[in-house]
Amino acid sequence: MVDRTPYRKGEPGLSLPSNDLMAAIAATRFGLGARPGEIEAARSDPRGFLQSQIRREGADLPRDDGESAPVRYAAFADLRQERRAARQDARMVAGDDTKSIPVVDAPNRNAKSEAQKDVQRYIREKTTGDFLARAQLATDTETSFRERWALFFANHFTVSQTKQAASIVIGPFEREAIRPHAFGRFEDMLLAASTHAAMLTYLDQAQSVGPGSPAARYQTRKGRRTGLNENLAREILELHTVGVDAGYSQADVTEFARALTGFSIGRAQDPDIGAFVFRANTHEPGARSILGKAYAQSGENQGLSVLKALAADPRTARHVCGKIARHFVADDPPPALVKRLETRWIETGGQLDEVAKALIEAPEAWDPTPTKIKTPYEFVISTWRAVGGRPAAFERLNPILISLGQKPFSPPSPKGWPDEAGAWASPDGLVKRMQWTQGFAAAVADTRDPDALARSALGARLSEPTARAVARAETRREAFALLVMSPEFQRR
Repeated sequence: MVDRTPYRKGEPGLSLPSNDLMAAIAATRFGLGARPGEIEAARSDPRGFLQSQIRREGADLPRDDGESAPVRYAAFADLRQERRAARQDARMVAGDDTKSIPVVDAPNRNAKSEAQKDVQRYIREKTTGDFLARAQLATDTETSFRERWALFFANHFTVSQTKQAASIVIGPFEREAIRPHAFGRFEDMLLAASTHAAMLTYLDQAQSVGPGSPAARYQTRKGRRTGLNENLAREILELHTVGVDAGYSQADVTEFARALTGFSIGRAQDPDIGAFVFRANTHEPGARSILGKAYAQSGENQGLSVLKALAADPRTARHVCGKIARHFVADDPPPALVKRLETRWIETGGQLDEVAKALIEAPEAWDPTPTKIKTPYEFVISTWRAVGGRPAAFERLNPILISLGQKPFSPPSPKGWPDEAGAWASPDGLVKRMQWTQGFAAAVADTRDPDALARSALGARLSEPTARAVARAETRREAFALLVMSPEFQRR
């Protein structure tokens, strides 16, 4: 039955839904979908159920191979070196002591091909393993608000495998830069993300050379072109901190990019391959003025000081809190909700655990009307959670996510995956969801009671029309498909 407790969106002193409905909202809006028994577990104290998932030590870590970014890059560098050697062997075979003669040599061509395959195999093995481990954590966890919160910030600080060299360290990036700081200080997460090898690679920061730096002067004498790369500076301002409406200028972007010169990663020949390094010879010397604030020449500390100032900027609080409210509640969130989050952020110096608590405490976040449409990933994960299962292989996830436009680890730009309902509500997308659901139902529905499953998955959010449709379905598979494709399951 539908819970019809009165609720007035956005009004002062608004009443909350009943505990039954709040428990369902806790599992399906704040979390990633209800597992069997989860709504019942949350019923006595829905807010406490969510608050218990907040912890300063951060979000849970997926059970992947646990390799660090430096370990991954070292192995990748070895494979690429083998590929280069095989390519050289395929082109040239020693003719005598003084020259090499190009030849057509089938064994060497095969070696080149195998070396290339080894590189591609390594990339595929690491990215698919990382994504499957993340998905299995999402389906298995009993603290899915904690996981959704971590995934929100992973998308906020997007790194995509559309850049091949970044693809093998997306898993380590989330594990090292995002999850440990998910409920800590935003400043710490910003610093960790902005100096991680994955971000520096994805946004080409390692290629940025200050035009007045010693490295640039040396390259000019050699007749080589170098240049300042503004990608990281621009995305930090526009996406990660103050936001595009903060009033910064192109000069601010350029000066910030100059402050960040020198931020790089260890190369293949370096002992600290894949780790953050500061290359003083590529840093643009001089004092800077960024967003009206002066920064003295201080090498690495200049860029770090700008990052810390951006983390403390009230415009960053407004921008990120607006995104949090948009993600959890509505595309056009109540201004009162955004203000609550922003105020808590500023009062606590960007303590994300306190912002999460403010979200849970806010009555606006418990509006019983679901307006957010699940992304393809959320849809697939919540379906697995509803039946108490988990994907055993990457191949169970990849085809449907590609079909629905959310290829694993492949957001199309640094903006990340879109967080607006309209991005995922196309007629074609819904048809593809139905097609996947029918196949999924064939594998899981015959052994499950559809009425009990509907109550377990949606609780008090289960509408009367959906309950009737499930009860009247001719087969369990049909009932399962009707449940999963219902408006209240597709929305959160």
